[in-house]
Amino acid sequence: MALQQAQQTIHVDGEWREAASGAAREILDPADATPFALVAEGDERDVDAAVAAARRAFDEGPWPRTSTAERAALLHRVADLLVRDREELGLLESRDAGKTLEEGRVDIDCVAEAFRYFADLVAAESTGRVVDAGSPDVHSVVVHEPVGVCSLITPWNYPLLQASWKIAPALAAGNTFVVKPSEITPLTTIALIELLVEAGLPAGAANIVTGPGHSVGARLAEHPGVDLVSFTGGLVSGTKVAQAAAADVKKVALELGGKNPNVVFADACATDDGFDTAVDQALNAAFIHSGQVCSAGARLIVEESVRERFVAELARRAGRIRLGRGTEKGVECGPLVSARQRERTEAYVASALAEGAVLRCGGRRPEPSATRPATGYFYEPTVLDQCHREMKVVREEVFGPVLTVETFSTEDEAVALANDTEYGLAGAVWTADPGRARRVAGRMRHGTVWINDFHPYLPQAEWGGFGKSGIGRELGPAGLAEYRETKHVYQNLAPKPVRWFAG
Repeated sequence: MALQQAQQTIHVDGEWREAASGAAREILDPADATPFALVAEGDERDVDAAVAAARRAFDEGPWPRTSTAERAALLHRVADLLVRDREELGLLESRDAGKTLEEGRVDIDCVAEAFRYFADLVAAESTGRVVDAGSPDVHSVVVHEPVGVCSLITPWNYPLLQASWKIAPALAAGNTFVVKPSEITPLTTIALIELLVEAGLPAGAANIVTGPGHSVGARLAEHPGVDLVSFTGGLVSGTKVAQAAAADVKKVALELGGKNPNVVFADACATDDGFDTAVDQALNAAFIHSGQVCSAGARLIVEESVRERFVAELARRAGRIRLGRGTEKGVECGPLVSARQRERTEAYVASALAEGAVLRCGGRRPEPSATRPATGYFYEPTVLDQCHREMKVVREEVFGPVLTVETFSTEDEAVALANDTEYGLAGAVWTADPGRARRVAGRMRHGTVWINDFHPYLPQAEWGGFGKSGIGRELGPAGLAEYRETKHVYQNLAPKPVRWFAG
């Protein structure tokens, strides 16, 4: 696999091209802020060309009329190619997004799993659901058909993974698409389009336009030739996407992040092993990929009786996390994705301290080292104690390595705190009491609730949130359903006059 040459990163109707304007953008390595790739900077003209190609491919091309068995076979070929190129793609994801090389490799494994899951899901389907119409002279069936042309807009934190959660079900259902990766981290999505072409996907079925959200993303959301818009990103941008799509009453799927609670009861820490596990998982919840995760457990809600011991040990371990370039051996956490993201994180920490939070560790840029260039966008894992709901850092999504600590004394109080957010993507409860675990999980208003764990997901289980975390679901059968229309076909096997009108 070889990434497309500089500037020819827009793929329309089976051909790679430069932006219509000729503009290009440098892609920076967040570990040292140096450019290491050049991509086309598309605009509305490139979107119009890509949507027109996807429209032709859907209306006239072979892909929507390809059998589910053939579509499944192609998705399996893509998964095989992902496995073949795992090391190269993992390295590219690491350099592009700043995550560790091991995280990049795991992401590629998950992408391959998503393609295999949706391939198997459509391959096992029946031809439709027969409906009992109450008459032997009627054949009634409900079938599922592709939506049409899909606009897929993806974020910068998990570039290839989030793209696969949209592309795999869209293709499995028989759609065509135009994908816009984040302008900050587009490289692995470009590489995925290359693999789709190599796997034999017909021209026009998969198109990519690299460029900024204000032009490329906005046009994809409003374009009259598009039937569905799927967006993953921030709440403000997601609201604009929904408003733009509303003019044509497009189908819309939105995954808009979260402010996710990690609730720890004292009984989960009653043994040394339980305490160690809960602390370890709280670190993972908050600081994987420097906290740049929509489901990050950024709100630690811990029972008051164990708060001091728990937070002290958590802060001690957080202070020992090895920061550095993600490709270096022994590094546990990479930089933030951009200077802007680090500045945003710093502003949240400053506001928290001004509002009375107590800094237990971190809260600054680290000293430079051999694996941590001074020009990189590094920020220390930060633990803020004595936080409360009125603080901006507790209410809003930071998307950085910042963990806030709140406390509770009763089960009802724990649930109230966990649900006291406008988001509802994910959360966890830690307890040794199975009954309490089920009660609290049942009362938490979040799309995913983990019990005595944090972060795992399954491609066969739906992913999405309540409240302002979005609309619709990705993964699972519902994730495939997002990319389909439902049609009822009613056939009268013995037609005869109705005689409703006398004439």
